Amino acid sequence: MSAAPGRSQASSAPSGGSEPHEVGSVGAKSAAPDRPKQARTAARQGEGAPVSAVLQADNLRKVYTIRRGLFRGAAQLQAVGGVSFTLEAGKTLAIVGESGCGKSTLARMVALIEKPTEGTLRLDGTDAVNPPAGESRRLRQAVQMVFQNPFGSLNPRKKISAVLEAPLEISTSLGRGERAQRAREMLAQVGLRPEHANRYPHMFSGGQRQRIAIGRALMLNPRLLVADEPVSALDVSIQAQVLNLLADLQARLGLAYLFISHDLAVVRHIAHDVLVMYLGHVMEQGPRDKLFARPLHPYTQALLASTPGVGAGITQRIVLAGELPSPLNPPSGCVFSSRCPHAVERCSAERPLPRVMDERRVACHFAGELPTQGSPG
Repeated sequence: MSAAPGRSQASSAPSGGSEPHEVGSVGAKSAAPDRPKQARTAARQGEGAPVSAVLQADNLRKVYTIRRGLFRGAAQLQAVGGVSFTLEAGKTLAIVGESGCGKSTLARMVALIEKPTEGTLRLDGTDAVNPPAGESRRLRQAVQMVFQNPFGSLNPRKKISAVLEAPLEISTSLGRGERAQRAREMLAQVGLRPEHANRYPHMFSGGQRQRIAIGRALMLNPRLLVADEPVSALDVSIQAQVLNLLADLQARLGLAYLFISHDLAVVRHIAHDVLVMYLGHVMEQGPRDKLFARPLHPYTQALLASTPGVGAGITQRIVLAGELPSPLNPPSGCVFSSRCPHAVERCSAERPLPRVMDERRVACHFAGELPTQGSPG
């Protein structure tokens, strides 16, 4: 998985032994003919036209009230604490971190499944948290989600044609014939055959089912896809095919991706920018190449060291002490202080404010002063 984002073709990866042969060019007729051609060209070339901010998140917070029994008061669990970022058309922002760090909660807020406790979220400049009258449906169509388990997200009793046509039937006035035509076009666009429309989900391999799930998400011409671990359940060879498909669709359609993953090899393959989370907070965020070549935050260094071959110059594994703390009782000061190998008294007493360094934002008192084990950025 060494190809750069947006440069690989969906047909380039070999099909694995467990994956039935898939045909059909992802360069087939687009199901989004109303998207400006020049936007697709700019996304593919990465220059020549101003990029637009599809998504703007500012200080997003999500707090849950946890009831702990009759004689104990309710507790506040902060799943996401003050996350901010901007995501442009044709770009992929990867959210990484250990299980329980708030990645999926952030994804659900961006997908408008959950409402943030605090903060603002804007889609194409429109307030998505408290949308203007009549804008809710349009905003929900503009952002779609692709889940980890494609079989669990596809109705096993419906043919694939019905699965793909359902969003059009609910949200448009298209007739049955036109909906069926759009579904056939989408199958070709995601690398499947027209005759697959009459089959049921259980008749497909895992990679094919994920292609169908991606196609369904694209039926309403969204601007943003939120992909929550979309390839983690697939064989490695099939992962490459699906990632290449996503990259090709992004290059041609100018899609923005919020990509949730714990697999740093996958992130290196598809992301343009990376945001590292720990216990609901952002530890480091910035361009993929900068972050992988010279991680500045101790937690980022530990993540890269745990995945051989993804971090330039990182040759020694970094063992973090203890377990991930409970978000019901996070450490004082820096939330990473209880496990950081470089922590001093100041770290547990004072929460570090994000600092801009080497084109990144880093939340560490000693960022830039610690050994990075990587090559200079």
